[in-house]
Amino acid sequence: MDESQGLRGSVRTKDGWAVRHAIATVTDLTGAQVARVQADEDGVLAAGPLPAGTYTLIVTAVGYAPAASTMIVPASGTAALGTVVLARAGGTELPPPGPWTIDPAHSTVGAVARHLGLSSVRGRFAAFEGRIDVAERVEESSVTARIEAASIDTGNRMRDDHLRSADFLSADQHPVIEFQSTGLTAAGPDRWTVHGKLTLNGQTQPVDLDMSYLGTGPDPWGGSRAAFRATTELRRSDFAIKFNQILEAGIVAVGETLRVELEIQAVQGDALPQI
Repeated sequence: MDESQGLRGSVRTKDGWAVRHAIATVTDLTGAQVARVQADEDGVLAAGPLPAGTYTLIVTAVGYAPAASTMIVPASGTAALGTVVLARAGGTELPPPGPWTIDPAHSTVGAVARHLGLSSVRGRFAAFEGRIDVAERVEESSVTARIEAASIDTGNRMRDDHLRSADFLSADQHPVIEFQSTGLTAAGPDRWTVHGKLTLNGQTQPVDLDMSYLGTGPDPWGGSRAAFRATTELRRSDFAIKFNQILEAGIVAVGETLRVELEIQAVQGDALPQI
């Protein structure tokens, strides 16, 4: 058989990623199925020649909205589909399914606290790791992260030592801060609420992250990267961090709430590139 003949095309997301294992179904004008083919790992569709005529092509994939179109096959039996673009169900895109490893060198885990009721003190954790597993059904995706509590850095050694103490993070007794997602809910175009459990200072509490997906692209080392931004607010008392100091005139030294700000780059695959 001539390899150029038959049904040929590819299935991709709007960002150009292959939709693996998409199913293309071809029906005639009576609704009878005349062909059914599954895309390969690269999203490529290929089937043998079809009888000349007019058909309906329906392309489906788990987690995506189906796409339907009319297809006219000439006497040669060739049907060049080109690229069929599938949109995520609900209209919100995420990176291709599979594991994505968080790259600490190009990510930031930061926190902002109010000081003296007037200004903000910013800090960041220098040591952390994590993984994002994007599922075929996006809502079944998961996120895990581990942060070294002692790696807090606010630019002031005395303050950092105090934050590591039992008054705040108890880094000696509880050296790791952990987050484990429990679910994912679409919150708008390219926005998600990541539901999870945060363990901090030995206390585990439910936490929701407001996450935005910023897109994907190639990196200089031959891999693919995805970028995310996420924020949440924590109450210190929920994690048994109750230290405070009341100054003159009733001013509280440290605010009750803490804003967490995440800027994340993740590399496609189970491991980071060897640079």
